[in-house]
Amino acid sequence: MLGWILGGMLAISLGAGWFGGRMDLVSQAAMTGGGEAVELALSLAGMLALWGGLMRIAEHSGLTTIVSRCLEPITRLLFPSLREGERARELISMNMTANLLGLGNAATPLGLAAMKELSRRAGHPARATREMVTFVVLNTASIQLLPATNALLRLQAGSEAPLEILPAVWLTSAAAVTVSLLLARGGREKK
Repeated sequence: MLGWILGGMLAISLGAGWFGGRMDLVSQAAMTGGGEAVELALSLAGMLALWGGLMRIAEHSGLTTIVSRCLEPITRLLFPSLREGERARELISMNMTANLLGLGNAATPLGLAAMKELSRRAGHPARATREMVTFVVLNTASIQLLPATNALLRLQAGSEAPLEILPAVWLTSAAAVTVSLLLARGGREKK
C-alpha cells in the first residue's frame, strides 16, 4: 500500500513539474533531496547508535529492572494482567523510558520486542488483546519529557534554542496520550 502512495506522490510531482514547465526544478530537488536525506539519516544514526548502546548497557546492568520498578504504578494501572517481573512489563517500561526521552527510533526495537512478548503471552497472535492495543496507543502517542530527536533536527536547521518547544511538546503529548488511552480503554474486548 505504501508503495502505491509513494508512487502516486512521485507521479503527481513529475506531472506537475512537466505541465508547469519546471522539470529543471523537479530534477534539481530530486538530486539535492537525496543527498540531504543521506545526511539526515547518518546524523540520526549516530544518535540512535549511542542511545541503543546505552539501552543495551542499561539492560545488562540491571538498570532496566530498576526503571521497571519505578514505572510499576503506571504499568500496573495500564496493564493489570501483567505480573510484576514479567518480561513484557520490563520491555514496556524500557519502551516508555525511551519515549520519555524522545528517542522514538531507539524505542522501536523495544516496542517490537514487547509486542512480540505480549503476542506470545496471549496465545492467539492473530487477534490483538487489550494490552496490545493499550501498548500500541501508549507507544504511538508517547509523552516526551525531552524530545531529543526533535531538538537535534532543530539544532541542525539552525535553531538557537532547540529546546524552546518543551512546553508545547509536554502539553500536546500529555493530551494525546490521555485522549488516546481513554478511547482505547473505553471499548469492550471481544472474547
